[in-house]
Amino acid sequence: MDRTAHLAVHGPAPGLSTGELAELADDIGLRGRGGAGFPFARKLRAVADALGRKGTGGAVVVNGSEGEPGCLKDTALLLYVPHLVLDGALLAARALGAHEVVVGVTRADVRASVGRAIAERGTTGPATGVTLLPERFVTGESTALVRGIEGGPALPSGRRIRTSESGLGGAPTLLSNTETFAQLALAARLGAAGYSAAGLPTEPGTVMLTVAGTHAVETPTGLPLPYILELCGTAPGQGVLVGGYHGTWLPPGAVRSATVSRDSLAAAGGDLGAGAVLPLPETTCPVGETVRVARWLAAQSAGQCGPCALGLPALAGALDDAAGGGGQRALDAVRARMSAVERRGACGHPDGSTRFVSSALAVFAEEFAAHALGHGCGRPVLGALPLPAEERPPAAPRPFAATGAVRLPREQLLVDWTLCRGHGLCADLLPGLLRLGPDGYPERAVIPVPARMRPRALRAVRRCPALALRVEAAG
Repeated sequence: MDRTAHLAVHGPAPGLSTGELAELADDIGLRGRGGAGFPFARKLRAVADALGRKGTGGAVVVNGSEGEPGCLKDTALLLYVPHLVLDGALLAARALGAHEVVVGVTRADVRASVGRAIAERGTTGPATGVTLLPERFVTGESTALVRGIEGGPALPSGRRIRTSESGLGGAPTLLSNTETFAQLALAARLGAAGYSAAGLPTEPGTVMLTVAGTHAVETPTGLPLPYILELCGTAPGQGVLVGGYHGTWLPPGAVRSATVSRDSLAAAGGDLGAGAVLPLPETTCPVGETVRVARWLAAQSAGQCGPCALGLPALAGALDDAAGGGGQRALDAVRARMSAVERRGACGHPDGSTRFVSSALAVFAEEFAAHALGHGCGRPVLGALPLPAEERPPAAPRPFAATGAVRLPREQLLVDWTLCRGHGLCADLLPGLLRLGPDGYPERAVIPVPARMRPRALRAVRRCPALALRVEAAG
């Protein structure tokens, strides 16, 4: 929605003091929606206290990086309702007296959407901007996000730094996830009582989930998890991964009795995390799927500490050996590799990765034992757990005009196969540029976009129901 439509639906955002905002967050039990689930009111008060001690200006950072391959919710918010997110961030910034608001993202189309929303708001209030960062799993770590926004490498600093004390430019910084700020903006308008009309008394309101890597849905807390899966056209299958690739697997029996709530999932042995809910179909091999993701997690290492740069590739290799019939010794090696990595990393990536593997070993114990003994399960690896598209081929150098001036970079339309569902709408919007194959999916993943076709390509990106298209510079 543009600014006019946003105001027509939601009305203007109220102004609240830091105390009022913190009390509201306390009353509705608002926690960060990016994975850690830290109480928002505590974070807000910590920044306010640091600003009071230091007597300097502060900043607000919206974490829209969403490096989790199984998540779409923040992308959906920033593409379709960016003003709701900005309302929440600016509400907090004004309450704190912060001088700057920055949204960190990793997709060019998301940057364009947020940029348009910022432009529609004019120049009043704190300086507001959006920064495009590298699309990596570790980009969303708080110190990596801040370093990237400041123009440095978007990698964890390796030091335990509280952004509430020293964040953007060394100033106290309120950093939270996209959905957190959107929920804050809604709660400020509805009040605690109105917000609590939906959901559980102990966990009021709604939560956004990404189901099977393809459906971004908003649901009141307390609904049965199997019901949400059914609405999205899927089922518990062999088990459900909750919390994404740093999360845990729940066996089918636990899924059937679970509800969408922190307490229920914790009782089942899981954690909602960033809201990724990934059911594993009966038709795919759970061991092979685990190995795929473990390899990808190893490749996402920041390369700044041994447990991550060396330990995770060794863990993925040990898993591969076990899957290939390496026997009990191979399974023992997997557990030894996990022990060597846990609680030793410079950031949370090693611990999160070992949690994923450990959970898979527990839930799919029989399958891992069968593979280790060389029997296997007889099922193919279908790639049911979403991972980013294959690496793109190197782009050709940007040409120079005869005068020496650099021409504008060529652009290309990219199809993310992990998201594409074969709707075919893109081919209708881009006849002659994009063709569908016999299976109803685009024939190619990378399609050059002539300048004259750019408006149509951007329209196709905006209208893709699966958010599977983007336009980026070719070089």
